[in-house]
Amino acid sequence: MAIVYLGIGSNIGNKEHNCEEAIKRLKNNSIKIAERSSLYETKPVGGPPQENYLNGVVKIETELSPEHLMGSLKEIEKYMGRVSSERNHPRVIDLDILFYDDLVVSEENLVIPHPGMQDRCFVLRGLAEIAPEVAHPVLGKTVRELYETVIATNTTNAKNAMNAMKSRGQSPRSLRSLGTVPSRNKHI
Repeated sequence: MAIVYLGIGSNIGNKEHNCEEAIKRLKNNSIKIAERSSLYETKPVGGPPQENYLNGVVKIETELSPEHLMGSLKEIEKYMGRVSSERNHPRVIDLDILFYDDLVVSEENLVIPHPGMQDRCFVLRGLAEIAPEVAHPVLGKTVRELYETVIATNTTNAKNAMNAMKSRGQSPRSLRSLGTVPSRNKHI
C-alpha cells in the first residue's frame, strides 16, 4: 500500500463540515485514513477577496495509482459541489496530493510532489503536525525543515503557527528536535 499525504481545504459554506465530509468520502474510495492533522484557519493566498480557509492534512494508505487517486479526489470535489474556476478562487472543497510515497510525477494533469508546497505555510503546517520527518523527494529537506524555513521568513504566519501549536499544548521547539529520515527517490 502507498502512503499518501493529502491537503484539504474549504472556504465556502460550512467549512468544517465540508472538510469532514470529504474525509468521510475518502474512506469510501479504497482509501484508509491513517492519520490527520487538526483543521486550522488560514488566509487565502492570491485570488479575489474571499473568506478564510479551513485547512488540514490527511495521511492515507491506498492501493490506487496516483492517477486513479487523483480521479477519486476530483470525483469527491465534484460531488460536493466544486465547480471549475480560476486559480486561487473560493472552493467548497479542495483536495490535493502532496506526497505519494516518495514518487516524483510530472504529467500534464498530475504533478507530485505538489508544486509550490514548500513555500506554503498553510500546507506545511498540517504536514509538520503529522509528518515532520518525511523528506521532500525532490528538495531532500524534511517537512520540518521546510516549515521552519517558511515560518522564519513570514512573521505573520510564524506567529499564527506558534500560537496554534501552543493552543494544542505543543512546544514550538518540538519541531526542531525531531530527526530526519532519508528519502528514496522513485520516478514514474
